[in-house]
Amino acid sequence: MSRRRVLGTLAAMAAGVPLFGCSPAGRGPADTTDLLYLGSWGRSEIRAAAFDPAAGALTSIGVVAQASSSWSTMHPSLPILYVAGGGAGGSVTAYRIDPPTGRLTRIGATMTGGVGAVGTVSYISVDPATLLVANYADHLVAAVPIDPDGGIGAPASIMRFAGSGPNKRQDSSHPHCVVTDPSGKYVLVADFGADRVFVQRFDPATRTLSEGPSPYVPAPGSGPRRLVWHPDGRTVYLLNELAADIETLTWDSGTGSLTRRHTVSTETAAFAGTRSAAELALGTDARYLYASDRGENTLVVYSIDPHTSLPTLVQRVPCGGILPWSFTIHRGGRWMFVANQGSGAVTLFGIDPGSGRLAAAGRSLAVPAADGVVCLAR
Repeated sequence: MSRRRVLGTLAAMAAGVPLFGCSPAGRGPADTTDLLYLGSWGRSEIRAAAFDPAAGALTSIGVVAQASSSWSTMHPSLPILYVAGGGAGGSVTAYRIDPPTGRLTRIGATMTGGVGAVGTVSYISVDPATLLVANYADHLVAAVPIDPDGGIGAPASIMRFAGSGPNKRQDSSHPHCVVTDPSGKYVLVADFGADRVFVQRFDPATRTLSEGPSPYVPAPGSGPRRLVWHPDGRTVYLLNELAADIETLTWDSGTGSLTRRHTVSTETAAFAGTRSAAELALGTDARYLYASDRGENTLVVYSIDPHTSLPTLVQRVPCGGILPWSFTIHRGGRWMFVANQGSGAVTLFGIDPGSGRLAAAGRSLAVPAADGVVCLAR
């Protein structure tokens, strides 16, 4: 999708003039911006902002939709935003994006199969004609068809889970993340409540989920939260929220099994508070692994050994706020947007391309209960 150049200001937008269009006088073709969509935990609003990666500048656009938002993701090739809701039963809504203004138009929605009074959807991944949806409160994962125009239908398949752990928050199954394996034949589910990484079979043609091999079982009370694939297709990084650590797992695609190789903490040895690891992502070149930790309010950087794919601690820095719920790495690899939920802001960090180290850019946007950032290149 083409990226458009800045035309005016927010005042011009309020007057009905698109924020993005042709270059104004004195600006060249390299002066481009991206769209950011900013989630607010527990608030029925989606905000947008413009980001200039050349200058590292953030500009608020404001509220662009009234909707419950607990997780969002982009269509891989169309200007469509998928937003997970926290209402009864858990829902997903599809919005068409107007790139010049950032405005959203609702084009469809579906329930995910939950029956509870609160159906918080904790994660959505795209594979590539299916949304895989983790419904935390209703103990399930749903496979939702994506239409050619980006719209969505009713779930084609639903898989329900059971289990519990020793922590008081692990009273029942709570799927927190769902991803496909590189072959597309398996789905891995990090279940916070059941203390398991479930492995399910997946038929992408029919979008059918079915029972798979035995799950991976971490240490009791770990609270699996995030799964990230290394590009080698054999290595999976598992972030455990309650244990505040990252496990390096080996994936056997023949048997559908996971084996632990290595564990590294996201916290300092001296930390004595409540552990709470939150987000995990690889850098754009897969040389560095990044995590956020809500216990110590930090961002943690690890280098990835090119031969073993194992992480080694490089840096631990303050997150620039309170409760770094999640973060997003800009596609160019030079910037990170950190959603600090407790302090109500999205904070910008620079990424050194050589060392992978983070540095606060001194810029942020006020976002009530910020919980996530999705970026659209124009």
